[in-house]
Amino acid sequence: VQLQASGGGLVQSEGSLRLSCAASGSIFSIVAIGWYRQAPGKEREVVGYITSGGSTNYADSVKGRFTISRDNAKNTVWLQMDSLKPEDTAVYYCNARIRVSSSDPVAVYWGQGTLVTVSS
Repeated sequence: VQLQASGGGLVQSEGSLRLSCAASGSIFSIVAIGWYRQAPGKEREVVGYITSGGSTNYADSVKGRFTISRDNAKNTVWLQMDSLKPEDTAVYYCNARIRVSSSDPVAVYWGQGTLVTVSS
């Protein structure tokens, strides 16, 4: 299983960016898929995620500004980031809880990070 993330870049404060993450490989089901981020000198933190049923959960710091959506058929998730702030600057990582077969347990997978830089 591989997670391929893309869409990072440099944006001015109050701007928008959209990240995408595509899961590929032997996938039976994706229980949940979402995003974490790690700012310089800080620990990795959850940004938000979406479950197979479509329920979403967001960190308080991004509620109302970030939106996660997914295409189950394409095993793809998007993170729409609006009203970006300098404190959103971080490396963003795609994260997914995937079952590769009906008999295998759920495992956690990570994509490579994509850098988001918000200038003031």
